Amino acid sequence: MGRNIQITPKQLETLRQVENFLRSQCYSATIGELAAALNISRTTAYEHIAGLREKGLLVRSTGKARCLRLTSSGERLLEQAREIEAAQSEPDEFVHDATGGIFLRGRVSAGYGIEAIEEQTPFSLPEAFGSGDDIFVLEVCGESMIDAGIDDGDFVICKSAQTANDGQIVIAMLDDEQATMKRFYRDKKAARLMPANDAFEPIYSTTCRIQAVVIGAVKQF
Repeated sequence: MGRNIQITPKQLETLRQVENFLRSQCYSATIGELAAALNISRTTAYEHIAGLREKGLLVRSTGKARCLRLTSSGERLLEQAREIEAAQSEPDEFVHDATGGIFLRGRVSAGYGIEAIEEQTPFSLPEAFGSGDDIFVLEVCGESMIDAGIDDGDFVICKSAQTANDGQIVIAMLDDEQATMKRFYRDKKAARLMPANDAFEPIYSTTCRIQAVVIGAVKQF
């Protein structure tokens, strides 16, 4: 990054704070203001600034309190950092336009055959399951739901919820503050969290809290 300039994450954050202060206040930050913004000591902030100056990313005028400014190299480095972060964050809404370029090519029969007609359209998990702050993914650890087709190492797609219908697979928080994935049922006196594996026992709870409903799963073979 930036003509092979090596920079630490803390130095990069310091450089960003200098830029942010200049843009928002129209004058440079003092050492104390940078230290406060970064939640570090003045000594540590000074060390970061000294390192950035040594690398030609910051300059300051002696004898002035507000004298820090980015060099052209510092500005280029921050721009490159923003471009890299934007490229890395693009696939994150599950996996961008479809997990990095997976295509839906039609349907396949799991019973009797159907006519093979190939279509090619981008396949998008957000389009299939929805998107937003209430949709998230969890990695499965354990084998209590294998008879529901959910295996250890799979990824389940969840939708935040505080209630569920009988028979839905939910993410529930138990009294000991541990989350579990089970099939949910309302009994007369307690909630019944049923595993989908005979090797596991049902969990009965009067205080469990539903956190989400499982709406899908992704697995590798």
